[in-house]
Amino acid sequence: MAKACSFTGHRQIKAEHKENLIPLLLRTISYAYDEGCRDFYTGGAVGFDTIAAREMIKFRLTHPGVRLILCLPCINQDSGWLPSEKAAYAHILSSADEVIYVSDEYTEGCMRERNFLLANKCDILIAYSGRTHSGSSQTVRMADAMGKEILNIYPVLDNP
Repeated sequence: MAKACSFTGHRQIKAEHKENLIPLLLRTISYAYDEGCRDFYTGGAVGFDTIAAREMIKFRLTHPGVRLILCLPCINQDSGWLPSEKAAYAHILSSADEVIYVSDEYTEGCMRERNFLLANKCDILIAYSGRTHSGSSQTVRMADAMGKEILNIYPVLDNP
């Protein structure tokens, strides 16, 4: 049976991480693929989620059987985003193999529910998480409590 991998990370990427983020992300994606992951879940947010989704769209071109699945907190999650962010989001939405909405509209608990879904669905969690109070750190804690393998690339980028 195929395994699954989820992504979680911050909306802001540290300037000093930008140069090495994608090469390290690609290595972790390749590792997850080699471990049997074929379904890759992302939360679709601005920042790391968008970067991970874009890289998965490219990765899929050379790795048949890989699926990109978006786990989104609500249908209108991009309201209030910049036009460039909305354009990237539209591309990711149209390129996804499946889209799961936690809620039709934004609710107080839809982000937490989306984070739980990302943690619950995966065997391997690829994270870009460097703060203790964030949605990505919440997802990491949930995955850890579930006994999932966690690959947090943030500390690696902090200490190359």
